[in-house]
Amino acid sequence: MSSSGYTPTFKERKNLPERVRMVEEIKRQQPDKVPIIIERFDGERYLPQLDKCKYLVPNHITVAELMQIVRRRLQLHPDQAFFLLMNEKSIVSNSTTISQLYQSEQDADGFLYMVYASQPAFG
Repeated sequence: MSSSGYTPTFKERKNLPERVRMVEEIKRQQPDKVPIIIERFDGERYLPQLDKCKYLVPNHITVAELMQIVRRRLQLHPDQAFFLLMNEKSIVSNSTTISQLYQSEQDADGFLYMVYASQPAFG
């Protein structure tokens, strides 16, 4: 996949029954973890692609802790801006736990979807 070319999203690569099966299997094996899909915002030009999009995160960690994990994986410079967004628009409070976020924002397939970007708002 070229860095300038279009990369299909997780939902485009995996059909709904397959995604639902994956979540059921994850929850059976790791009931205290939340299955999250984190992908680069479609229009993002400054931040690199993550090496993977599927993460299994302990349900007690906060959004701030998740952001630190993603920041490390992206190998960002400390002053490089970076935002995690829900539904490609809302910025989530850093103190929210992943469990709380999952309860309110999980997709019909059982995954929690987030995108990351270098800008907080999109026109």
